[in-house]
Amino acid sequence: MRSNRFYVALLAVAVLAAGAASLKLASTGSSMTAAAEKFVATLSPAEKAETVLPYDGPARTDWHYIPKATRKGLQVKNMSEAQRKAAFNLLDSALSSVGYKKARKVMQLESILHELEKNRQGGAIRDAERYYFTLFGDVAGDGPWGLSVEGHHLSLNFVVENDKVVSSTPTFYGANPGILLADYGEGFPKGLRVLKDEEQLAFDLLDSLDEQQRAKAIVADKAPSDVRDAGKASPPISPAAGLPAAEMTPKQVSILRSLIEAYAHNLPDDVAQERLSRIEKDGYDAITFAWAGADRPGVGHDYRVQGESFLIEFNNTQPDSAGNPANHVHSVWHNLEGNFALPVAE
Repeated sequence: MRSNRFYVALLAVAVLAAGAASLKLASTGSSMTAAAEKFVATLSPAEKAETVLPYDGPARTDWHYIPKATRKGLQVKNMSEAQRKAAFNLLDSALSSVGYKKARKVMQLESILHELEKNRQGGAIRDAERYYFTLFGDVAGDGPWGLSVEGHHLSLNFVVENDKVVSSTPTFYGANPGILLADYGEGFPKGLRVLKDEEQLAFDLLDSLDEQQRAKAIVADKAPSDVRDAGKASPPISPAAGLPAAEMTPKQVSILRSLIEAYAHNLPDDVAQERLSRIEKDGYDAITFAWAGADRPGVGHDYRVQGESFLIEFNNTQPDSAGNPANHVHSVWHNLEGNFALPVAE
């Protein structure tokens, strides 16, 4: 009898292990599709009409990260608990654990902005629940479908087709304050930088350059006011500028690689590896690092990393809500072959 119980227990463990393995092996696209179907199942007909929009409609490429008065989709604030759980499970399926935690931190920073700006008249609405989930197309159908999760300082955009993520750009994360200069309670200690790696690794790379390299890398003494072409469907297209990786030392290329990976690893492993594998295939030599503005924190600075298939832009020029200069971060990853699974507009 003991032997039978042992084998039954062993079989149960094996079944559980196999189930866990299948979950781990499931592609991000299939996980997103399953999560999207569960989210749609929580919606009333009126909510579905607001949340599930035509795939080929103009709303799919209407993206931005500013605190807009209205947005497409269903606002978290208006969701039931079951809908919130399903919505955030969908977001979790679309991002890595790092990217998901970062997105939630970006949302929660709105509560800090609300506190900092509570005596300000006529300002933007600051609300950690003022984020919107939108689906495009039939998530249970045979064609492609899209997902947008968006609000102030967050715009995440995906296209899934045949259970594969075929587009994950534009990917925008922002942070205000860029670094917390006071303690705001659990999870938000003084010194927290939600986008720390995206900024610090770029400073590390800049600081590692010799005089000749810096002369090539620094393309302007003053940083531009923001990242380019926000709200446009196509990525900004311009010739690469700055210092090519071919003119960097192995240690500098390693820092550059870590910087690129800091952005890519906001996504699940299979999606991130597809981005990184394409970069490796194209080769690092032609990737350029371009810096504009100050070479120290607290003064406006901006950088771009550009390869054959991708463009990263980072900007920290605006003050935070308390007036501290250059403490307001914008960062974005574009696919230079086309965002939203669309060809680049000519």
